[in-house]
Amino acid sequence: MDFDRQCAEIVTQAELLATDLADADLATPVPSCPDWTLGALVRHLGGGHRWAEEIVRTRATAPVPDDQVRQVDGDDSGPLPGSWLVDGASRLASALRDAGPDAEVWVPLHFRTAAFYARRFTHETLVHRADATCAAGREFRAAPEVVLDAIDEWMELEALPQHFEFRPEKREILGAGRSVGFETAEHAWFVDLSGSVVTWERDRRGAAVSVRGSLTEG
Repeated sequence: MDFDRQCAEIVTQAELLATDLADADLATPVPSCPDWTLGALVRHLGGGHRWAEEIVRTRATAPVPDDQVRQVDGDDSGPLPGSWLVDGASRLASALRDAGPDAEVWVPLHFRTAAFYARRFTHETLVHRADATCAAGREFRAAPEVVLDAIDEWMELEALPQHFEFRPEKREILGAGRSVGFETAEHAWFVDLSGSVVTWERDRRGAAVSVRGSLTEG
């Protein structure tokens, strides 16, 4: 997906979450985000939108405080704050469009431009919508092209060797003969864990372990 589509998807995914779960109980546990409630997830996601918006809008050259992303405790007794969530997503999308994909800003790891935040928060919002939807017992669906880009981004980020510096224990997944396949009817990814780093490719190969499922339903 291109930059403009990603900016639009940040808002679209937030709107879908806010609309589909408007009547959900914020105290609902989210199994895919251990120790979080649905309210905590929404506070994290909305805080993340605002955190990234500040970085992009101010053209930050150093990290800005991320307390609003990490401190997710709050009141889960009321309705889902849908308007607040969509407002943060809209502000981020506007800041990204104003900056353009090539604007230089502070970004984690080796990335350097606003394009990182457009793609990252497209899929941050998509995946947390899936977390929330499944936790509430609702049906989750997404556009195939959005899910494909989300999986590709996850593969690219998780294969970065810098992760071994942040989490040395991750090296334990590496070993001779180790590989994982992720397959749908139309698409496949092969993750090679047999070397000194993680590598991946879009391919349907014989992996030591394979996971098969639907691309767009959860």
